[in-house]
Amino acid sequence: MAAYLRPREEGRIRDDVAEELTEVAKTIGNVAEYWLADPQRTVEAQSRLIGGYLELWTTALKRLGGEKTRPVVEPATRDSRFADPEWNSNPFFDALKQAYLLTANWAADMVEEAEIDARTKHKAEFYVRQIAGAVSPSNFVLTNPELLRTTLASNGENLVRGMKMLAEDIEAGGGDLKIRQTDDSKFRVGENLAVTPGKVIFQNELMQLIQYAPQTESVLATPVVIIPPWINKFYVLDLTAEKSFVRWAVESGLTVFMVSWVNPGPELAAKGFEDYMKDGVLTAFDVAKKATGAKDFHAVGYCVGGTMLAMTLAWLAATGAKPGLASATFLTTQVDFTYAGDLKVFIDEEQVASLERKMLEAGVMEGSKMANAFNMLRANDLIWPYVVNNYLKGQAPFPFDILYWNADSTRLPAANHSFYLRNCYLDNKLAQGSLMLAGKTLDLKAIDLPMYSVATREDHIAPAASVFLGLQKFARPGRFVLAGSGHIAGVINPPARGKYQYWTGGPAAGKLEDWIAKAEMHPGSWWPDWRGWIEERGSARVPASTRIPGEGPYKAIEDAPGSYVKVRS
Repeated sequence: MAAYLRPREEGRIRDDVAEELTEVAKTIGNVAEYWLADPQRTVEAQSRLIGGYLELWTTALKRLGGEKTRPVVEPATRDSRFADPEWNSNPFFDALKQAYLLTANWAADMVEEAEIDARTKHKAEFYVRQIAGAVSPSNFVLTNPELLRTTLASNGENLVRGMKMLAEDIEAGGGDLKIRQTDDSKFRVGENLAVTPGKVIFQNELMQLIQYAPQTESVLATPVVIIPPWINKFYVLDLTAEKSFVRWAVESGLTVFMVSWVNPGPELAAKGFEDYMKDGVLTAFDVAKKATGAKDFHAVGYCVGGTMLAMTLAWLAATGAKPGLASATFLTTQVDFTYAGDLKVFIDEEQVASLERKMLEAGVMEGSKMANAFNMLRANDLIWPYVVNNYLKGQAPFPFDILYWNADSTRLPAANHSFYLRNCYLDNKLAQGSLMLAGKTLDLKAIDLPMYSVATREDHIAPAASVFLGLQKFARPGRFVLAGSGHIAGVINPPARGKYQYWTGGPAAGKLEDWIAKAEMHPGSWWPDWRGWIEERGSARVPASTRIPGEGPYKAIEDAPGSYVKVRS
């Protein structure tokens, strides 16, 4: 409690809880209003819930009497919250579990069946899901059989350890809870993460450009320039040696350049999309070509880095410039935000205006805010299991490189983030062909070059349907690949691990469901498929000795991964 209150008493934190709860209450109130407006609907809703409870009561009594009964309701197959055997074997905990599931399902149905506008319904679905996840009996000591056994067996030592970790995590969050999802002490950027050899050969106030050292005798003549998102750090593409996309690409004979965005402070508050495009993306293109002497290059954009890449290509087309692009690859990239998923819950005119006021004061959006939003999209995977494990079981989480990266958040400049939210999520101007950037109206149809696009089937940040729809805005959608798993694991899927699968088929046209029905499934990683596609665009090779970082016109500034990526928020 002291860790929580101290920064508030000192004025270092201003809570927005009341404002957020008001938004939740107003949204759910719209659902309640629909059901209460008609007495018949009200009785129907009440009867449905009470009927479920009565059926559960009857089966619970029969079970206590020794009869075998079928559950009234069961958790989803992948719901790990009720994995402990006693949730089924103990009549009390079984009834408690089913009562919770009945209530949660009933609440979800009330939202689904309410005849309200689609925007409000989407928000209500999200909020009801968050509330249901929070009040699950698995999250409390007295209603979770495993926690109860653990607490009694250790005389409460688990709770003492848990409260110590809770206090530490509130301190680490500066007064807000920053849930530890992994053992941070096991990872260091530049020591066991982001260790692919290379040099920073260029830097300005917005980015460092890394050129990785060749690891083959010869390399493809056309280099690859990667534009990662600026809302996360680039090393998700260069994790441990076994998982690193960058290392694999270099070992496959590619010359790879990586943009490492700065972790901005208030002094960069006015830096907008135009600055990031010109001083980031376009500068990286120019430096990579001059450093290698290549006439053309392949560009790769990941997530919002891909969105910026698409905008840059449209801007170049509008200016008539010919930068020498051989191809563009988009990884889980949205350009049409019609189906942008649950992140849209956080983005309407009121919420964006409120966020802009806060960013105006601070100059930046703190990375923790964005990290919390992403975690809420999968709260039953990324929040509540760690609350239970850390603070109730008193167990430290296991080391996991992706979750370390996930927690290593970065700040966002006010101007850049505001432009992105308004023009993409709120108004969807890029898809409509009405977005103005650096004096030009952007038209995605004007982009005419070979494209390779990857969506992931379980993506909660850039849903596959959203990626698929966006590809149809380009002049030629190119090769579309649907990978198994989600936004991170579907992309970071090394071939050696033999995990997941990917689907290939025709170009992105029509509906995603129809495309999947005709697509061919391939086991394993999409990486080799992409590598083969890249070589089809040009197989000429040059000696690796001509691609040593720092030996060309740009001298080495420091070793990869550079210093920008090591700045913590």
